[in-house]
Amino acid sequence: MKNIKILSLLGLLITSSALIQSCKKLPQDTYSSGLAATYSTSPAQINAVVESAYAALTPLQTESVFQLNEVTTDEMIIPTRGNNWYDGGEHQELWLHAVDELNGDDVGGWTDLTNCITKANFVINFLTNLPTQPANNAAVIAEINVLRDYSIFLMMDLYGNIPLITTYGGSPNLAPQNQAAIYKYLVANLQANIPLLSAESGITTPANYGRFNQWGGYMLLAKLYLNAQVYTGTADWANAKKYADMVIASGQYTLQPNFFDNFTYTNKSSTENIFVIPFNFPSIPGNVIEMYTLNYNNQLTYNLTGQPYNGFCAPTAFYDSFAAADKRTQMWAIGQQYTAAGAPIAGAIFSKYVLQLSNPADSFVYAGARSLKYQPQPGTGSAGTSNDGVRFRLADAYMMSAEAALEMGDGATAVTNVNLIRARAGLPPVTTITLDQLLMERGHEFAWEGWRRNDLIRFEKATGTPYYTGARVPNKSADADQHTFLFPIPSIQMATNPLLKQNPGY
Repeated sequence: MKNIKILSLLGLLITSSALIQSCKKLPQDTYSSGLAATYSTSPAQINAVVESAYAALTPLQTESVFQLNEVTTDEMIIPTRGNNWYDGGEHQELWLHAVDELNGDDVGGWTDLTNCITKANFVINFLTNLPTQPANNAAVIAEINVLRDYSIFLMMDLYGNIPLITTYGGSPNLAPQNQAAIYKYLVANLQANIPLLSAESGITTPANYGRFNQWGGYMLLAKLYLNAQVYTGTADWANAKKYADMVIASGQYTLQPNFFDNFTYTNKSSTENIFVIPFNFPSIPGNVIEMYTLNYNNQLTYNLTGQPYNGFCAPTAFYDSFAAADKRTQMWAIGQQYTAAGAPIAGAIFSKYVLQLSNPADSFVYAGARSLKYQPQPGTGSAGTSNDGVRFRLADAYMMSAEAALEMGDGATAVTNVNLIRARAGLPPVTTITLDQLLMERGHEFAWEGWRRNDLIRFEKATGTPYYTGARVPNKSADADQHTFLFPIPSIQMATNPLLKQNPGY
């Protein structure tokens, strides 16, 4: 309870200082440094300050950032069912790659990530100004640097040229930096800070759970290098493989024998998950994926406290791309739906077919397979569940290493790594693999984990095949060019920061 009160105070201070700065009064760092000067350095209170930076991540699990990265791809669609999920057409715009600078998710993604970066900068400034600094202060500051870099990475990946703000207070440079410059900064800053982090996992050291350790940092660094060709024009597969392999070789993590154990509402015990966003009903709300995807009638299936919203589902082609023997097909709810007692729910039969983007017919409320990847939790509803949001896991280290190896001509390593993942899914081993097949393997393993847009763009950049910009059913025509790799800078940001320049094509 004490930490909750401290977090509330910190949130008020951060918000208030931003408002005061906008009125041209005292700079922001007056407030964080002033608070630091009178603040206790007990471990509990320092942890409360650090937790405020991590708490900012909660919207990333299911809200705008997640939807920008998934609904624009081949693995998620939000059809309009009658008037439900129309919302001014913003969900259709994502699917059609017709996003403009007023789109709610476009605005929301920028806002949420800016908030993450601002709170991390606040915490770094606060810790730096403590009059009596704990022995581990340098390590904690390094950790929050890595946390902030994670948000900068996501924001740069979505919007391209963004301001690179790494301080709290004063007069930051609001001029945008291009992706190559931000990439260079992130690589250098991560390499400087990651070695200062703990090398222990959250399983062996519970205090590290839900926080960045070295291996979460190296997963982020591997992601950066994996996408170097997108951000700089020059690939760096060797470094991508190097850091992915370091995570594998750490011995801190193992693949869960059961794929779905990584996503249950008790997934804190997963030995595979490297970095997660913690949720805990009812004290830490926000993971509402069950509400966004399930049908109204599934309240009866899972004994939920309210009706789900009947939104997110899988496009037909993506659902059909899974082999019948693939155990991961169990992530999809399809066909007749039942009550928790096992009785059929009249009329509640999910069809795999999503052949229109909008349809007012009553039957269309059951169109599309729904995701059960994150196990629905009885007794929960609009506040969300206790399933921690998976951001990095060991399977991705194996798959990033496989991709980098394949790009460098080492098909044998790629096959070995991919077969580890296929074996868990109950699939026979492959003897060879192509980039096209590897991309599909990634889709099946990491569906709805927030990486699909990033993957499709990277593979399109490497091969020229229009994985991201191509036509899709329903109703999506091929993009005219690749300007849709980036989203537009929201109009409200353009109005408040005259140094910003709109991305080409918008």
